[in-house]
Amino acid sequence: MRIYKAKDYNDMSRKAANIISSQITLKPNCVLGLATGSTPIGTYEHLVEWYKQGDLDFSEVTTVNLDEYKGLPRDNDQSYYYFMNEHLFSKVNIDKNKTFLPDGTEADSDVACKKYNEIIHATGGVDLQLLGLGHNGHIGFNEPSDTFEKETHCITLSERTIQANMRFFPSEKDVPRQAYTMGIQTILSAGKILILVSGEEKADIVKTAFFGPVTPQVPASILQFHKDVILVADEAALSQCSDII
Repeated sequence: MRIYKAKDYNDMSRKAANIISSQITLKPNCVLGLATGSTPIGTYEHLVEWYKQGDLDFSEVTTVNLDEYKGLPRDNDQSYYYFMNEHLFSKVNIDKNKTFLPDGTEADSDVACKKYNEIIHATGGVDLQLLGLGHNGHIGFNEPSDTFEKETHCITLSERTIQANMRFFPSEKDVPRQAYTMGIQTILSAGKILILVSGEEKADIVKTAFFGPVTPQVPASILQFHKDVILVADEAALSQCSDII
């Protein structure tokens, strides 16, 4: 694992955008695995800015997102499709027919997961997978568990994840309790993994996930086994790792 220390959130976002930009430049028809949440917003802002300056071309890029809430249609302002459209897809020249997320409106979990697995396989493989890190070590919506789930599956969200996401919804009862998410095997199949972490509140889980034992109780710990992982984190997030790195 390569670790790039950033001064702050903006510096982390710029460094991450540089890595994604390089991937697009070197392979214009690359497949990007994308993430949502507050962490990658700054990264997407930099990518949009560079596109507007004429430095990036998304016309051949294919994207597959990590996850989507079960039960939310695409036009719901808390769906992850809506998020991606607001922060990236509508602002660059990407072909929206080549942007994929799990179908949150499909009530049959087996059907939804099978269909999304087929889509991911049909892309030929993710070149670069972008990840954030949950407070409990989850990546995508792969929550702490007794096993590492392999491919796309339906997950019941932990109470901590529900509480963390509550700020985006009118009330706790409005937060979806389930989501469709790529599995650990799917994430690990990406050629390169880029994980972003910001803030002192993530310092403990950064140390646990990347310098502790590999266990499904800390899903992100499995990334220690991947051949090409880049961690871009700000000083606050790395504050408990100064004696290690």
